[in-house]
Order: sequence, then C-alpha cells, then structure tokens
Amino acid sequence: MHLVARRGETIELAVLGLLHEGPMHGYELRKRLNLMLGWGRVLSYGSLYPTLKKMLRSNLIEETSVSSTPVTKRPRIVYQVTEAGHVEFERLMSEVGPTAWEDDNFDIRFAFFGRTDMEIRLRVLEGRRTRLQERLDRVQQQLAMTQKEVDRYAAELQRHGVESVEREVRWLSDLINAERGNAAAAPESSSSTETGSRHS
Repeated sequence: MHLVARRGETIELAVLGLLHEGPMHGYELRKRLNLMLGWGRVLSYGSLYPTLKKMLRSNLIEETSVSSTPVTKRPRIVYQVTEAGHVEFERLMSEVGPTAWEDDNFDIRFAFFGRTDMEIRLRVLEGRRTRLQERLDRVQQQLAMTQKEVDRYAAELQRHGVESVEREVRWLSDLINAERGNAAAAPESSSSTETGSRHS
C-alpha cells in the first residue's frame, strides 16, 4: 500500500477512536492526535483537514456548528462519530493482518487496546514481536558484516538501533505473558465463583 494512503488510514483510525470518547472540535482533535502520534510525527491542521473531509464524505463522522465565544466571532465546528463510523472503527480494530503491527499503525492500535478482544490483542502483539524479531535478526547480521567497514559513530548508531528493538521485543513479551496470565486466571475465578455459589 502507498505510504501516504496508509498514513491517511492510520489518522482515520485515530480520529474514529478519539471521537468515540465524545465530540471534539478540530483544534482539540489535532492536539490529541499529536500526543498519540508522538513527537516524531507532528500533524498540522493542513494534514488533518483532508482526512476529516474524506471521512465526512464517507459518512464516518459528521460536523455541527456551535455558538461562537466572546473571544472568537466565528462559530466553531465540532466533529462527532456516526453509526457508520462506529462500525468502521470496530472493523479496523478487529483486523489482525500485517498492517496491524506495522510501525505506522501499531501505536494507534495499542492506544485503543482497551476496546479490543483479548484474542485480537494477543495476535497483534505476537505479530508485532515476530516482525521486530525478524528486523533484529537482519540488522544484527548486517552489523556483523559491516562492523569492520564503518567508523565508531556509525557503529554506535547501529548499536543504539539494535538496543531499541531489543527493548521493544522484551516489552512486547512482557505484555503477551500478562495477557496470557489474565486469560488463564479468568476461567479459574469463574469456576471458584461457581463452587462458592454451590456451597452457599
């Protein structure tokens, strides 16, 4: 998929997820999106506006004008998610293909994990870990081959990249183990509840 199209879909998912919390005006939406996307991917209103227009045309969101305040004479536009937008958000969050764990999409998916079934969470986390492990193996092989050919600063940068990926792999493993632990604890708690109710 084209990089720009994929970025647009990532922003759409983030907008739908944020508007699930309640209506927001454009400035607040952009501020929340920038917090979610991180400092490396600052989003201007010029980048957000075309996505909002596209979502309005697709009936995923709707806009309403609210009364102006004494400070601003112009009415403020507030965006809210439609029923079709709710359905599309659920569909996007249930996807477990490679796009779910790519760099651009994973952070947004993770931000809304609280609204995702545990089995889907596990599949996305495991997919992300596998992808990073493949990347790590490839980079370490390249590092071993080029170590004698690069200066110490380039080597240090490569080492920093490897350590960052290793750290994320460990983090993902901890999350996966926690999810599996919760899954194992759930049947036990329900069976003990049933036992307690039989004895009472």
